[in-house]
Amino acid sequence: MSRHERLLYLAAHPLAYPFLRLVAHAGPVVRVPRLGVVVNDATLAHQVLRDTSAFRKTGPGSSGALWSPVVGSAALLNMEDADHKVMRRKLSGLFTAGYVDDLCDRVLVGPLAVLADRLASGRPVDLVDTTRICAGAVICALVGIDADEATCRRMFAHGEEITAMVRLSTKELSPTQVRTAKRVLGEITSPAAVTYESGDEKTVMGRMRELGLSKDEALGTAAALFLTGTETVATLVPRLIALLCDSGVQGRLADEPDLLDRCIEEALRVTTPSPAMLRSVAEPARIGRMKVRPGERVLIATHNCARAHGHDFDPDRVPPPELNRLWFGSGTHFCIGYPLAMAEIRALARTVTRFAPLRVVRRRYSTGVLIPTYRVLEVARA
Repeated sequence: MSRHERLLYLAAHPLAYPFLRLVAHAGPVVRVPRLGVVVNDATLAHQVLRDTSAFRKTGPGSSGALWSPVVGSAALLNMEDADHKVMRRKLSGLFTAGYVDDLCDRVLVGPLAVLADRLASGRPVDLVDTTRICAGAVICALVGIDADEATCRRMFAHGEEITAMVRLSTKELSPTQVRTAKRVLGEITSPAAVTYESGDEKTVMGRMRELGLSKDEALGTAAALFLTGTETVATLVPRLIALLCDSGVQGRLADEPDLLDRCIEEALRVTTPSPAMLRSVAEPARIGRMKVRPGERVLIATHNCARAHGHDFDPDRVPPPELNRLWFGSGTHFCIGYPLAMAEIRALARTVTRFAPLRVVRRRYSTGVLIPTYRVLEVARA
């Protein structure tokens, strides 16, 4: 594990991260008092995520219990059984490859042009600020807001304000946190409701209406996409570019056309956008050799599962099939926004690496965040 990646995790979780890594050495499944049953093995993690009868997203200590008071009951990330299947079926045509590419081309053309101009001139660029603007621009497009840079930054900050309430040990939000999160989400759902009513099929809200989602379902889904997808892009891209600079791999990009995509996949494994996932045990079951009881909390330590297959950034490593992009979920709960997130990541990464080799001019680590990230990462042409 690179020194900077380790420091990013320690800055975000100075106590929880060393403890989580210590638990990784205790076995594939371990029961930790007050935390729950921790899964450190990717194969077992996929089994838990795919068994929606025994392991639920609703129930004590689950992700549904965490977010339902904020987003309501029809937000996909907290649904199970027939309701979940119906919603997934409605959303199956939402983020097609062609649509997400067109969306990113349209929404990111301005921010990426500014980024390219600064790098071409040799000036340093703060990739953290740039990716926040880009992620905020996509949020604005999702809910139908025509936004300038300040609005994009504000939209991203709203998502960061909510996710900052959650730590690796959080089981539920306090009443005060719920009220704050609802107030912040109102900045998203209010314009989203207007866009839904307009029915403009060029917008994500309009597309959801055309696909048959009710207004409440569309608003819940928009809130879920906002909560779960905002920081994936904004945290990954600076860390990806830092890994390319620190490892020296960027020197190969010009001669190996497929290398960047391999670097993105390896960076996702190393950085693990979802460091942990939560489930609640609904019926007696087993995870490996361990028996679990109804009401127990299961914490899938996604980061431990990924790091078990290599600590260092190495795009030449063949991805083990048992990982299978675990950080985006598994089975029927695989992330619905995956195509959009990847389209954003590729658009940003391709723009930045056009100017390789790059050097890191300045970096600072963020504290008090759920997903480890840089507070500043300035890069310039070497």
